Amino acid sequence: MQRLLPFAAVAASTSKVAAQSLHLFAQQLGRRLYHKNVVEHYERPRNVGSFDKNDPDVGTGLVGAPACGDVMKLQIKVDDQGNIVDARFKTFGCGSAIASSSVATEWVKGKSLDEVLKIKNSDIAKHLSLPPVKLHCSMLAEDAIKAAVKDIQAKRAVKA
Repeated sequence: MQRLLPFAAVAASTSKVAAQSLHLFAQQLGRRLYHKNVVEHYERPRNVGSFDKNDPDVGTGLVGAPACGDVMKLQIKVDDQGNIVDARFKTFGCGSAIASSSVATEWVKGKSLDEVLKIKNSDIAKHLSLPPVKLHCSMLAEDAIKAAVKDIQAKRAVKA
Protein backbone atom coordinates (compact mmCIF):
# COMPACT_ATOMS: atom_id res chain seq x y z
CA MET A 1 0.00 0.00 0.00
CA GLN A 2 2.78 2.44 0.88
CA ARG A 3 4.36 1.83 -2.50
CA LEU A 4 1.19 3.17 -4.11
CA LEU A 5 1.16 6.45 -2.17
CA PRO A 6 3.87 8.15 -4.27
CA PHE A 7 2.05 6.98 -7.40
CA ALA A 8 -1.24 8.37 -6.06
CA ALA A 9 0.45 11.71 -5.31
CA VAL A 10 1.87 11.86 -8.85
CA ALA A 11 -1.51 10.91 -10.31
CA ALA A 12 -3.26 13.60 -8.24
CA SER A 13 -0.78 16.29 -9.25
CA THR A 14 -0.94 15.15 -12.87
CA SER A 15 -4.74 15.37 -12.75
CA LYS A 16 -4.48 18.88 -11.34
CA VAL A 17 -2.05 19.91 -14.08
CA ALA A 18 -4.28 18.26 -16.68
CA ALA A 19 -7.33 20.08 -15.34
CA GLN A 20 -5.50 23.42 -15.42
CA SER A 21 -4.29 22.72 -18.95
CA LEU A 22 -7.78 21.79 -20.05
CA HIS A 23 -9.17 25.00 -18.53
CA LEU A 24 -6.52 27.09 -20.30
CA PHE A 25 -7.22 25.26 -23.57
CA ALA A 26 -10.95 25.95 -23.20
CA GLN A 27 -10.26 29.65 -22.59
CA GLN A 28 -8.08 29.88 -25.68
CA LEU A 29 -10.60 27.96 -27.76
CA GLY A 30 -13.35 30.31 -26.59
CA ARG A 31 -11.28 33.29 -27.60
CA ARG A 32 -10.84 31.82 -31.06
CA LEU A 33 -14.54 31.08 -31.46
CA TYR A 34 -15.71 34.51 -30.31
CA HIS A 35 -14.81 37.84 -31.85
CA LYS A 36 -12.49 40.03 -29.78
CA ASN A 37 -15.36 42.47 -29.10
CA VAL A 38 -17.43 39.71 -27.47
CA VAL A 39 -14.47 38.59 -25.36
CA GLU A 40 -13.73 42.20 -24.36
CA HIS A 41 -17.31 42.92 -23.23
CA TYR A 42 -17.65 39.52 -21.56
CA GLU A 43 -14.40 39.79 -19.61
CA ARG A 44 -14.84 43.51 -18.84
CA PRO A 45 -18.56 44.24 -19.00
CA ARG A 46 -19.57 47.89 -18.78
CA ASN A 47 -22.36 49.26 -16.62
CA VAL A 48 -23.17 46.14 -14.62
CA GLY A 49 -25.65 46.81 -11.83
CA SER A 50 -29.09 48.22 -11.32
CA PHE A 51 -31.04 51.30 -10.35
CA ASP A 52 -34.07 51.54 -8.11
CA LYS A 53 -36.93 50.48 -10.38
CA ASN A 54 -39.30 52.74 -8.43
CA ASP A 55 -37.26 55.84 -9.32
CA PRO A 56 -39.49 57.94 -11.60
CA ASP A 57 -36.47 58.71 -13.82
CA VAL A 58 -35.60 55.03 -14.39
CA GLY A 59 -37.01 52.81 -17.12
CA THR A 60 -36.61 49.05 -16.75
CA GLY A 61 -36.71 46.47 -19.51
CA LEU A 62 -36.80 42.82 -18.48
CA VAL A 63 -36.74 40.31 -21.32
CA GLY A 64 -35.94 36.64 -21.72
CA ALA A 65 -35.38 33.92 -24.28
CA PRO A 66 -37.05 30.72 -23.08
CA ALA A 67 -35.24 28.63 -25.72
CA CYS A 68 -31.81 29.24 -24.20
CA GLY A 69 -32.62 30.55 -20.73
CA ASP A 70 -31.06 33.99 -21.18
CA VAL A 71 -32.62 36.76 -19.10
CA MET A 72 -31.67 40.41 -19.52
CA LYS A 73 -32.56 43.40 -17.37
CA LEU A 74 -31.57 46.75 -18.86
CA GLN A 75 -32.28 50.00 -17.07
CA ILE A 76 -31.97 53.57 -18.28
CA LYS A 77 -31.86 56.76 -16.24
CA VAL A 78 -33.46 59.64 -18.13
CA ASP A 79 -33.23 63.39 -17.49
CA ASP A 80 -36.10 65.89 -17.80
CA GLN A 81 -35.28 66.54 -21.47
CA GLY A 82 -35.68 62.85 -22.36
CA ASN A 83 -31.98 62.07 -22.71
CA ILE A 84 -30.45 58.93 -21.25
CA VAL A 85 -27.82 59.98 -18.75
CA ASP A 86 -26.90 56.50 -17.46
CA ALA A 87 -27.63 52.82 -18.05
CA ARG A 88 -27.16 49.56 -16.18
CA PHE A 89 -27.72 45.88 -16.89
CA LYS A 90 -27.87 42.51 -15.24
CA THR A 91 -27.88 39.49 -17.52
CA PHE A 92 -28.11 35.80 -16.80
CA GLY A 93 -26.85 34.10 -19.92
CA CYS A 94 -23.99 33.24 -22.21
CA GLY A 95 -21.03 35.42 -23.11
CA SER A 96 -22.79 36.77 -26.19
CA ALA A 97 -25.81 37.85 -24.12
CA ILE A 98 -23.59 39.60 -21.58
CA ALA A 99 -21.59 41.28 -24.34
CA SER A 100 -24.80 42.39 -26.12
CA SER A 101 -26.10 43.91 -22.86
CA SER A 102 -22.82 45.69 -22.23
CA VAL A 103 -22.73 47.16 -25.74
CA ALA A 104 -26.37 48.23 -25.49
CA THR A 105 -25.74 50.18 -22.27
CA GLU A 106 -22.75 51.90 -23.85
CA TRP A 107 -24.69 52.86 -26.95
CA VAL A 108 -27.78 54.27 -25.22
CA LYS A 109 -25.94 56.72 -22.97
CA GLY A 110 -26.20 60.31 -24.13
CA LYS A 111 -28.97 59.60 -26.63
CA SER A 112 -32.61 60.61 -26.61
CA LEU A 113 -35.39 58.06 -26.20
CA ASP A 114 -36.25 58.39 -29.89
CA GLU A 115 -32.62 57.84 -30.92
CA VAL A 116 -32.20 54.63 -28.91
CA LEU A 117 -35.25 53.12 -30.55
CA LYS A 118 -33.24 53.21 -33.78
CA ILE A 119 -30.61 50.83 -32.33
CA LYS A 120 -31.21 47.52 -34.05
CA ASN A 121 -30.14 44.03 -33.08
CA SER A 122 -28.34 43.77 -36.42
CA ASP A 123 -26.12 46.72 -35.43
CA ILE A 124 -25.17 45.04 -32.14
CA ALA A 125 -24.66 41.68 -33.86
CA LYS A 126 -22.45 43.27 -36.50
CA HIS A 127 -20.36 45.13 -33.90
CA LEU A 128 -19.82 41.90 -31.94
CA SER A 129 -19.54 39.69 -35.06
CA LEU A 130 -22.09 37.31 -33.58
CA PRO A 131 -22.60 34.03 -35.43
CA PRO A 132 -26.16 33.21 -36.57
CA VAL A 133 -26.71 30.86 -33.63
CA LYS A 134 -26.16 33.80 -31.23
CA LEU A 135 -28.31 36.43 -32.95
CA HIS A 136 -31.02 35.97 -30.32
CA CYS A 137 -28.64 37.65 -27.84
CA SER A 138 -28.58 40.88 -29.83
CA MET A 139 -32.37 40.60 -30.29
CA LEU A 140 -32.74 40.45 -26.51
CA ALA A 141 -30.68 43.63 -26.18
CA GLU A 142 -32.88 45.46 -28.70
CA ASP A 143 -36.01 44.19 -26.96
CA ALA A 144 -34.64 45.28 -23.56
CA ILE A 145 -33.95 48.80 -24.86
CA LYS A 146 -37.50 49.03 -26.25
CA ALA A 147 -38.99 47.70 -23.00
CA ALA A 148 -36.99 50.19 -20.90
CA VAL A 149 -38.14 53.09 -23.12
CA LYS A 150 -41.75 51.88 -22.91
CA ASP A 151 -41.47 51.68 -19.11
CA ILE A 152 -40.09 55.23 -18.68
CA GLN A 153 -42.69 56.61 -21.10
CA ALA A 154 -45.47 54.91 -19.10
CA LYS A 155 -44.08 56.34 -15.84
CA ARG A 156 -43.90 59.83 -17.33
CA ALA A 157 -47.43 59.59 -18.78
CA VAL A 158 -48.82 58.81 -15.33
CA LYS A 159 -46.74 61.62 -13.79
CA ALA A 160 -48.05 64.20 -16.29
